[in-house]
Amino acid sequence: MDSGLFSRQPLSPTARRALIAGCIGFAVDFFDIYLPILALAPVTKYFQPPGLSAATTTTIYFFIFAATLLGRPCGAIIFGHWADRIGRRRTTMVSIIGFGMFTFLIACLPGYGTIGLASLILLIVLRFIGGVFMGGEYTSNNTLALEMVPKARRGFVGGVLQGAYPIGFFLVSVVTSILLSVTTPPEYLLWGWRIAFIFGAILAFMFLIYYMNVPESSLWMSSEKSSAPLKEVVSGEHLKNLTQIFIMMLGFWFGSQSLIGVMPGVLIHQLHVPSEVMTNGLLIISFVQFFAFVGFGLLGQVIGRRPAIVLSGALILIGGTGLYALAIAHGLSGGSAVSTTFIACVCYLLVISPWGIVTTYICERFPTHVRASGYGIGYSLAVIIPAFSGAYMLALQAILPYAYTPVVMIALSGILVVVGALMGPETRDVELGAADLVVAHGARAPGE
Repeated sequence: MDSGLFSRQPLSPTARRALIAGCIGFAVDFFDIYLPILALAPVTKYFQPPGLSAATTTTIYFFIFAATLLGRPCGAIIFGHWADRIGRRRTTMVSIIGFGMFTFLIACLPGYGTIGLASLILLIVLRFIGGVFMGGEYTSNNTLALEMVPKARRGFVGGVLQGAYPIGFFLVSVVTSILLSVTTPPEYLLWGWRIAFIFGAILAFMFLIYYMNVPESSLWMSSEKSSAPLKEVVSGEHLKNLTQIFIMMLGFWFGSQSLIGVMPGVLIHQLHVPSEVMTNGLLIISFVQFFAFVGFGLLGQVIGRRPAIVLSGALILIGGTGLYALAIAHGLSGGSAVSTTFIACVCYLLVISPWGIVTTYICERFPTHVRASGYGIGYSLAVIIPAFSGAYMLALQAILPYAYTPVVMIALSGILVVVGALMGPETRDVELGAADLVVAHGARAPGE
């Protein structure tokens, strides 16, 4: 068994091209996903009525982001089916065109002062539809990349694929920082943020050009095809797999939402951290996080996916909650914006980095003929409940100060990750090309 950290088994030229395409696609995907988090954070008032409270503004800001997340599981269901039916490559190309087009349309939106509340409604609708196509991109593209690499390199490749997230976030941070520095606040409010969205659309279409030279998954081409992959993946043993993965991913998404979707808004609107400080902090931590994702991917290759995920959940539960509470307490007590942001970013690094194991683990749970459907749904469906974290925060105000409410969701994240991982099997040594995937601690393979 060659599953160690320093495996020398090389990637073929086609596997390298698929890996590069997976990284670029996920980076562009995440660039477009997180544009509202940074590029729109300073100008949410452009789309909303004047005179709203800080909590209401933060909630609207969050729901703009949540609209994209709600679209992703819909895209995973739709495009996962077609990726299993007609191929990973063609499905990915359609997805790229879709999210690039809808990102560009957002750049053309007028504000509240021009068309009133319709501006905010259109923004949310366009983000939702764009999210559908984004869900299709990683559902088909990441599956293709994992199917092209040898077993001993899957942990590394999965970590690298997930590492495209901080690359995308890094690019958003750079573009937003540059635009904030070269425009006045009125200029950024009127047109500066639009440039960031136009740039995101250009990145999508540049990626499409590169992807034309990526081959189809040979594993998919040689496998039997399901006539109804979606129906098959939500029945029998596959449904049991999805249930376990749903619980685990519910934990990962609660942590992700608390730190990616909520934290910047809380720090900017509640603790009055300047947008530039928050953006620059996330820019720096994104560079570090690429290596952290790869590190967790390799950890899963060395000690196994299951124990690595259990360990990650414990770190989120203990370290994540403690660091977030410390950041809020520090900011509320008059601590500097820089030190508050630093503590928050360390928390962000600890909670988000274990995602480096996720892509590989979920892909290893399903056979080839339903893998895209299983991976897409397993990865995305659980986001629906955490996507309403803004509403949960408002409800939790009854027992906690608003700024502290994400602590509850981070704690829940850690617990669910541990429980979900313990419910599932070890997957490191399964063969993706065979129907011998483990479904329960050495039990028979799904479909047998």
